Amino acid sequence: MSFCNPEDHRSWDIVKATQYGIVARCKALIEAGYDVRTHDSDNITLLHWAAINNRLELARYYISLGAVVDVLGGDLMATPLHWAIREGHLGMVVLLIQAGADPCLRDAEGCAAIHVAVQCAHTPIVAYLIAKGTDPDLHDANGKTPLMWATWRTFSVDPTRTLLSMYASVNMKDMVQHNTPLHWACMSQNTNVIMLLVQAGADLDAKNDKGETPLDIARIKNVWITSRLQMIRRERGLDTQTNFFQTLVSNKTFRQRTTFVVTFFSMFCVGFILELSTPSWLSKMILCIFCYLLVHGISAFLITQNETMFILPLAISIATKFWVYCTAFFYYWPYIYAPIGVICFFLFSTGMWYFFYKSIKTNPGIITMAEDQKKGAIVHLAETDGLKLGNICSSCLIIKPLRSKHCSVTNRCVAKFDHYCPWVFNTIGAENHPYFIGYLVCLLGILSWHIYAAFQFWQYGTPVSTDLVGFERIWSIMKYSPWVVWIFLNCVFHSTWVCVLLVCQLYQIIWLGVTTNERMNAGRYHHFHTSQHGNLETSPFNRGVVANFADFFQIELCGMLKPLKIDWKSKMEFLPEYKNVTIRKSHDHI
Repeated sequence: MSFCNPEDHRSWDIVKATQYGIVARCKALIEAGYDVRTHDSDNITLLHWAAINNRLELARYYISLGAVVDVLGGDLMATPLHWAIREGHLGMVVLLIQAGADPCLRDAEGCAAIHVAVQCAHTPIVAYLIAKGTDPDLHDANGKTPLMWATWRTFSVDPTRTLLSMYASVNMKDMVQHNTPLHWACMSQNTNVIMLLVQAGADLDAKNDKGETPLDIARIKNVWITSRLQMIRRERGLDTQTNFFQTLVSNKTFRQRTTFVVTFFSMFCVGFILELSTPSWLSKMILCIFCYLLVHGISAFLITQNETMFILPLAISIATKFWVYCTAFFYYWPYIYAPIGVICFFLFSTGMWYFFYKSIKTNPGIITMAEDQKKGAIVHLAETDGLKLGNICSSCLIIKPLRSKHCSVTNRCVAKFDHYCPWVFNTIGAENHPYFIGYLVCLLGILSWHIYAAFQFWQYGTPVSTDLVGFERIWSIMKYSPWVVWIFLNCVFHSTWVCVLLVCQLYQIIWLGVTTNERMNAGRYHHFHTSQHGNLETSPFNRGVVANFADFFQIELCGMLKPLKIDWKSKMEFLPEYKNVTIRKSHDHI
């Protein structure tokens, strides 16, 4: 139809002209006497057709001529607002509500505007309707809330996550079957939202009119959901039929502490077994295998995937530091003769622990916004055609400043987000990134010192015959103190990845002027110029090596450098200093 000649439009009726947005034809027919409030043979008005096809100009024109914005029509006896929402036309939704449309009117199925938006997974429209005053717990004709529809019909984290962020009740029951949102999620096997509901405080003991809890339904429907709910019940102390061991395992604090104990124990055991005076390496190997099986068995029963991903790296980091320092004081220290070696030890040690503490404890730049500000911002963006999932966080429901991103681990939006680092148990963002770089520098320095100290120990502290050379000498040194060798290998391993990470970080910060997130996901952001494969080519934040260095570390050097002082938690627009034609080209390309 879109290829028809202009003169063909003259024969179109007003319904078809409205559907295809032929403004001139529609105006001509109305001027000839057509009433915009007339229903066609299908009981549908022109405003319905304009709404579902997103014909904003025609909708405004019809409304100006007296079209009823809340008129019911079609098989479902729905309003134009319902029709616009089903197709996800946010601009049309804004227009109709501004014209006085009532979002609480229900269609023949008993659904108001927000229920339709949730069923169709149009998250921006859901956010806009709530921001304009729609009750997030509004019941449909069957007593279902929007959150119940979302958990039952929408198999993605949104709009469930958005509704929870807008304080939708997680424990309200429908009026017919008395199911909670968690009941509905279990019935539809919606695994994407189960943990969202649980984390929001869903009642695991809630019963419907059949006396079923969510777990009862899950046992019939889905094994994974069943296992997750059982685990959460044990963690909350709801399962009274568990024994002492199961209760202990379900305790999150106990599992985290166990992870630390197992990590310290494992690292010590390897070195201790190798250090044993028995000359039989076979015996040592058997002991190591036994130790591995013991640790593996404990980990399998007491350490979950969550501890492995988020607690174990920190435990390894702290355990390595502890045993390395023990080795330094009991083995290395008597053989560090050079004053510069002592100075470096205390300098790097002090710096490492200081920056380590600051990296963990410093707020990375979490972005917060008052509830009324959130809603005001959502309404403003919607009414200025800017409410898109790309510029608003569907979890926090805040306008995302430049370079910010929602951290899935901490569940917070972070300014100038770089990455989540399990080694420091914190997100790396605008306010703790310099501390993180300082930590890496000092950590590499102290690891290098320990490697140097190990060679000093082998040179001056091992009674090895000078007649031995090559592999025989190396083997003799290793046999003298296998513990030192074990600690040395740990230092080499950690210094390798720390060095690689530090080089990558400095390359991104100083040479490219980007964060890790921006470099890895450059194709998602329109202000980065990328290759056809999505790789970063140019960053609009790159002001040159010297300026990038000054901006990151906020160094002025007695006025010789002029770093930009930017609050990345609120920066929405590019500064004039960021002059890069890539931005314009990228926008033009998109």
